[in-house]
Amino acid sequence: MFRIDVLTLFPDVVEHYSSESILGRAAARQVWQLRTHDIRSATTDPHRTVDDTPFGGGAGMVMKAEPIVRTVESITDLPRPLIAVTPSGRPFSQGVARELAATNGFSLLCGRYEGFDQRALDLVVDDEISVGDFVLAGGELAALCIMEACVRLLPGALGNDASSDDESFSDGLLEYPHYTKPAEFRGRSVPEVLRSGDHARVARWRRAAALRRTAERRPDLYAAYQLTSEDEAALREFPTD
Repeated sequence: MFRIDVLTLFPDVVEHYSSESILGRAAARQVWQLRTHDIRSATTDPHRTVDDTPFGGGAGMVMKAEPIVRTVESITDLPRPLIAVTPSGRPFSQGVARELAATNGFSLLCGRYEGFDQRALDLVVDDEISVGDFVLAGGELAALCIMEACVRLLPGALGNDASSDDESFSDGLLEYPHYTKPAEFRGRSVPEVLRSGDHARVARWRRAAALRRTAERRPDLYAAYQLTSEDEAALREFPTD
């Protein structure tokens, strides 16, 4: 079974979210398994200290290397790679999610305070991942983002395995707009093509809409995308949404 281990100071936070929604249903179907490890359990002092002031001065506290390394070394079957969630890691993307989902599992190390003692990263961590160019109070929310993005790609995790094939970033584009009933709402109508019953035409409209939305909202993605002849034909057929 696909397994994710999370090393954290707040295992209850990770466990609670993972018991709900897609992650919870997938776990109940034995698609994946979560194990959490409390880094404080590896401390040896009465105060269960996991942080200290930084050498060289500066604001904030730094997570100590000792409890992190001890935690890792105490887990004989820790799924690898062990990935530290850090602002300086490689950017997380749908491609990275697919990469991780193709393995038998992995582990995530969640930080707090000003980050990790570098020696912990050097000694036991295999990779570092960032979920964006911003800073959180800790790594738990970022770890949950990574977990959900990966688990939902596993066979059996979603009600329909094809659902993950037709989403934003699955082919380098943002997803097309969605509509549901009623057909009219406050003067706004669902595009006629979506009510036509012509599935081939609907597919072409959706492609054109995805291309146009990507060009408008994420020009960086659009610049890297190679238009096909089918894409160009869809854009000509549907010059606007």
